[in-house]
Amino acid sequence: MTLNSNIEKIDSWLSQEGLDSEIREELADLKKRFEENPRDAELADEINDRFYRELEFGTAGIRGILGAGPNRISVHTIRKISQGFANKILEDARAKGIAEPSIVIAYDNRKNSDLFSFESALVFSANGIKTFLFDMLSATPLLSFSVPYLKADAGVVVTASHNAKIYNGYKIYDNTGCQCMPDEASRVANHIDALDLWTDIRTTAGKYTGTLAERKLLAEKEEPLLHIIGEEIQDVYLEKVLAESKTPGALADISIVYTPLHGAGNVPVRKVLKDAGIKRLDVVKEQELPDPEFTTCPEPNPEKLETLKLALLLCEKLKNEGAAPDLLIGTDPDSDRVGACIFHEGDYVRLSGNQVGVLILDYVISARERDGTLDCRATLAMTPLFVTTIVSTPITEKMAEKHGIETMKVLTGFKNIGNVMNAIDKEGGLDRYVFGFEESCGYLTGTYARDKDAVDASLILCEIAGVLKRDGKTAIDRLEEIYEEYGYYLDGLSEFIRPGEKGMHEISAIMKSLRGEEIKSVFSSEIVKITDYLNDEVYTSDVMEFDLADGSKVLARPSGTEPKLKIYYTGVGKTEKDAKNSIERMKSEMKNFIG
Repeated sequence: MTLNSNIEKIDSWLSQEGLDSEIREELADLKKRFEENPRDAELADEINDRFYRELEFGTAGIRGILGAGPNRISVHTIRKISQGFANKILEDARAKGIAEPSIVIAYDNRKNSDLFSFESALVFSANGIKTFLFDMLSATPLLSFSVPYLKADAGVVVTASHNAKIYNGYKIYDNTGCQCMPDEASRVANHIDALDLWTDIRTTAGKYTGTLAERKLLAEKEEPLLHIIGEEIQDVYLEKVLAESKTPGALADISIVYTPLHGAGNVPVRKVLKDAGIKRLDVVKEQELPDPEFTTCPEPNPEKLETLKLALLLCEKLKNEGAAPDLLIGTDPDSDRVGACIFHEGDYVRLSGNQVGVLILDYVISARERDGTLDCRATLAMTPLFVTTIVSTPITEKMAEKHGIETMKVLTGFKNIGNVMNAIDKEGGLDRYVFGFEESCGYLTGTYARDKDAVDASLILCEIAGVLKRDGKTAIDRLEEIYEEYGYYLDGLSEFIRPGEKGMHEISAIMKSLRGEEIKSVFSSEIVKITDYLNDEVYTSDVMEFDLADGSKVLARPSGTEPKLKIYYTGVGKTEKDAKNSIERMKSEMKNFIG
């Protein structure tokens, strides 16, 4: 990359009169550093990465690194994305004869999330779209609930979910509260691509000055289509979550440690657990309040044990004081994922996303059989339905089959589960829905939303711990009983991180190699079936699945939100040791193949 071409890219942005002052300062500094060090290859790569492409929609809308350039998240790219989405909403409204379409916007605690949500609101309202803007940190499932509750036509959450602090993002939702499916997202992408970043954006942002809070107050007074909303809708949502309780009073005998990881779960999770009668709830104080820098957890992902380090330290402290918590739960910044550890035989044992899914499915089946609400064949002439993803543990399919429940497997991304819920709702069979989950710590037991809900999952996990404690057991004991009945199905994950444009090509090359002949000799257990989802009649996705002769499974897919390749393993055995050994062997074999 030459000096001139890099400077030209920067100058193309600096020449814009409406350039945000912080972005202008960032680019001016970048230009100065590169002019002083034109042979700095790392700096040249950074500039190229900022400008070589525009942000693209992935499995969860758009997600990117904060900063200047078309391949970064800033007020300018946010406005363009919002204009593209607005054009799609208006196009649909005209086709349906809707005079005044509407949208709901929420945001989490990430850097600039509140600013980006406000900038989005000014674009939508300027386009004649009635806009409901949450004026508080809001969990993603709250947005999913609020869209149909307010009879809106679309929704947006400004969040990068569990990614590192350098990221932010933009999830888009349809009128059911489900994330937009690929065909709809593709239409939005086409509208975005047709726009010029500097000339095609309709917004009233230039009318307002001062702090963000001052601009919001002025805009609410002067924008007739802008409506600020808040706790009143969250209260209705929490009533729906609390209604998912299967065993009222189950929380009266347990204590938990909770960390919101600085995010939007702090208020709703604590409130719903308090209303459910939790005996004792201790919050990790260092991670209680919003912190866009995520000072205490560089990667706020509750799937990872290291993210829960402070919560585990608090558990140990309380244990040493003679008040060991029964359960530890942590929710990610937008509170749609939950991670958990169980106090078992004196230690805190981490539960994988799959294991939590197994426990919740087992609990929901038991509770609904007890209440007589599981079998819907008599009332609907339909079988009950459990929905999961192709990368989630196969043991749940065996569990569902035993109880007469149909299992439907979908591609990764909870929007695919939400889409199934919408399909059965159109058939009048929403009562069929038993439970939906994906292995990356996403769960939903109710039908009030169309996205995963860590508030709901936190409540149900606490109930499970309470019910089992009354029987003198823990969740680990119950998992052992399930494994004894169905066999040991354990899971593992490898992540191969490849950042930047070069990394994108490397990941593509790895996926190509997985489709080659060489893969057939990689595993010590023979491959008995290969599924290439790019050629699948039902699902089309860049995913490869390998079923091995010993019952184990390997599945590979590029992440839709991060520059990484994810490899999922399912180890199967008659004992826990056998299953673990199987996973470690497959991990080693795959690492040797990929390099």
